[in-house]
Amino acid sequence: MRIERANMVKPHPPPVLCQLVEGRQVESVERRGKNILLGLSGMGLLHVHLGMTGNLFVIPDVRFRCLSARIWFELDDGKGLIFEDPRTLGRLRFYHRQEASGLLAELGVEPLSDQFTLSRFVELARSSRQPAKIFLMDQRRIAGLGNIYAAEALFRARMDPRKSLSRVSRKKLAALHQAIVEVLNQAVECAVKAYAKPGVFQEAEEFPCQVYAREGKPCLRCGHSIRRIHQGGRSTYFCPACQR
Repeated sequence: MRIERANMVKPHPPPVLCQLVEGRQVESVERRGKNILLGLSGMGLLHVHLGMTGNLFVIPDVRFRCLSARIWFELDDGKGLIFEDPRTLGRLRFYHRQEASGLLAELGVEPLSDQFTLSRFVELARSSRQPAKIFLMDQRRIAGLGNIYAAEALFRARMDPRKSLSRVSRKKLAALHQAIVEVLNQAVECAVKAYAKPGVFQEAEEFPCQVYAREGKPCLRCGHSIRRIHQGGRSTYFCPACQR
């Protein structure tokens, strides 16, 4: 194991973390949102949080890792498990499994899981007074829906990101629920294609955004100028004419 950025593994000192991990086998892999849990032999557990720009993947030869590889593991056969993170916002922690019980208990429903039904979504929406965009990005309610995809789903559903979902009709909530699933399925397809190409995966360049990062440009649906506002410390892009 090699750690290039010590801040990504705090509070573990890198030499201690390497000693804890080296020689163990990966026995299981679980994902919730941007959280990846790697179950290790000897009852160990690695918790990887991808942050905004992180990726975790295997390459055929660890020697040919990318420049933005911050942490990597050399496997027995020479392959490499690479934690790439250009902005170094991701994190990696080691736990003994008995310490990790309930580690992701506060995360909400996965939007591509069977549990993300319309009834469940309506129930969550009715219980919140948050603006729609803030609600969608609240990981305690929906796990794994990020800034880009939340904005795109709201656009497809013609919904104002500033409006509280508790005031929205069930019909509009159904449109938003469908848009979330469609956007994420399309994003997965784009990701598969992007990972199949050489070089660094760039989420925003691969996904065909209709509003995100298009401030001042004409709406692809009505021609009105796309607007950008700040919500929860992040930029929200929307069409004030289409999204009401």
